[in-house]
Amino acid sequence: MGSQSVKAIKTQKQRKDFVCHLLNDIKAFEYMIKNDVFEKGIQRVGAEQELCIVDKDYRPSLKALEILEKVNDPHVTTELALFNLEINLDPFALKKDCFKKLAHQLTQLLDKVNATANTFDEDKIILTGILPTLKKKDLIFKNMTPFERYKTLNNVIKNIRGKDFKLHLQGVEELILKHESILFEACNASFQIHLQIDLDNAIDMYNWSQAISGPILSVMSNSPILLSKELWSETRIALFQQSIDLRNKSYLLREQKPRVSFGDSWIKNSVLELFTDDISRHAPLVTADFDEDSLECLENGIMPKLEALNLHNGTLYKWNRLCYGVHKNVAHLRIENRYIPSGPSIKDEIANALFWVGVMQGMPNEYKNIWNTMPFIDAKSNFLNAARTGVNTYFNWFGTGISANQLVKEILIPIAKKGLKKATIDEDDITYYLGIIEQRIDKNITGSKWLSRNKRNLVSSISNYETNVLLTYHTYKNQQQNIPVHEWENIKIKPTEISKKYDKLYKVMSSEVFVVNENDLIELVFKIMEWKKIHHVPVVNTDHKIVGLITKEQLRKFDFSKAQNKEIIAKRIMTTDFISLSPETATAKAGKLMNIDKTCVLVMEDSELLGIFTNNDLERIDKVMNHK
Repeated sequence: MGSQSVKAIKTQKQRKDFVCHLLNDIKAFEYMIKNDVFEKGIQRVGAEQELCIVDKDYRPSLKALEILEKVNDPHVTTELALFNLEINLDPFALKKDCFKKLAHQLTQLLDKVNATANTFDEDKIILTGILPTLKKKDLIFKNMTPFERYKTLNNVIKNIRGKDFKLHLQGVEELILKHESILFEACNASFQIHLQIDLDNAIDMYNWSQAISGPILSVMSNSPILLSKELWSETRIALFQQSIDLRNKSYLLREQKPRVSFGDSWIKNSVLELFTDDISRHAPLVTADFDEDSLECLENGIMPKLEALNLHNGTLYKWNRLCYGVHKNVAHLRIENRYIPSGPSIKDEIANALFWVGVMQGMPNEYKNIWNTMPFIDAKSNFLNAARTGVNTYFNWFGTGISANQLVKEILIPIAKKGLKKATIDEDDITYYLGIIEQRIDKNITGSKWLSRNKRNLVSSISNYETNVLLTYHTYKNQQQNIPVHEWENIKIKPTEISKKYDKLYKVMSSEVFVVNENDLIELVFKIMEWKKIHHVPVVNTDHKIVGLITKEQLRKFDFSKAQNKEIIAKRIMTTDFISLSPETATAKAGKLMNIDKTCVLVMEDSELLGIFTNNDLERIDKVMNHK
């Protein structure tokens, strides 16, 4: 989470003071590297669990602070949005039963948080990369956790950009929208794994973590859906970069690189390069009141906290991030893996952690000095391709083309086994958790695969809202039983399985709406209705504002074989007397209005068309309710 007591850099003095502290930290870090004062001979593994809070309808719940207060556990803390929380696990020495301990503590803490959430109107927690039931209206400034750190970062980033944020994500489907804050970052929930490393092999270990990122991610993806759109296999990767991108058309050379990045080169001489490169590329955003002078600390035999360096590092979001820490006056280095998503189950997360740690520990000697054998661009493109296509990705692996399945099963799993045995991890844990990874490959299933497959099956017969609820409900159900994703069954529609409510328009409306321009020929309008088997088409003006509605019934009287009818435009025949209601309007109210003299309702919010509700939707609901 980082320190909450940050403030924007607004004056020249603030900038000067921060830079002085930052340069002191760099000098201190350089001294510590030169004199090798870091802890060695022991490795530890830890994790941060991000999670989503949902209400009884499986929609985002804003109860984070209430749950946090009632849980009253130092392991649990806030996240950016009020529908998120974070659990920080203890670091465990990398040996024997450490993964059993990790799984046990994670299970206990998740059960504790979930039980507490249940006391607030049946709220519950979900482990998922991106919550399927999230809507744009959930991602507004007022839903940000009201802590100064988050507000400050949001304001600083927005001021630098000078305008609202834009998202343009293109995958299986496409999503284009504007938003007002950095809160889209809060869509992302991850299971961040930390691995302590020794200084003497830190360069090779960090480079190796970069090289394996693509193949590792390919079998762990769990975030294909954002705002009902199927995008990348791991949509978090693209979403995170765009959600806090500072760059605009006039950005300076120093900010040409995004703050969320994979990196651009191998490190060759010192891990210090990671920090000096970041300082060179990215100006400081925030500052704080620092308690120490890092150089003075070293002179007095005290390991410095490197507060300024860590603060600056915390405003940059590498998918593999090198972290510095101090515990009981002993400094250490660790690699933080930030790209693995939350979920699909605890067993899946522990398998992901064990697999990644195993591959890290088992790095073959031939992969040292990796810049001699693999171009960095291959590692970067492998990572981005894995984010796009997941387990179906084809990689360039040290000059050889190879599928994700073959690379993971034939090369990386054997490396992981060697690494885990070297770390003396219990044999039963190695066999069981690597078996989960193998089963995903054999069955061609990941969290993303399961979500995408079921979304595609469901949307042909039920609404997007119902689909997203069912995806979330079944995710929760399987998580509660701690079933690994390769054993999850496909969803079968059972109206009685959950308490599906149809009380609000946003839950039942059709979100795919075809519109026409007021200057379009009505023959075209008629053809669109015919082609798409629809009976209502909203009409927009040149400013893309809804100005009218045309029904198929209106067009039946026109004979388009007659020349005079071919010249008529939509504006001439459209009705401006249409029903427009907000998405929160009661479905029953909409039904009553339609039964009087209308056959559809346009669902709108802030003059934006969100969907349409027709008699066909009413009939569909009646069928389901009668079945119940």
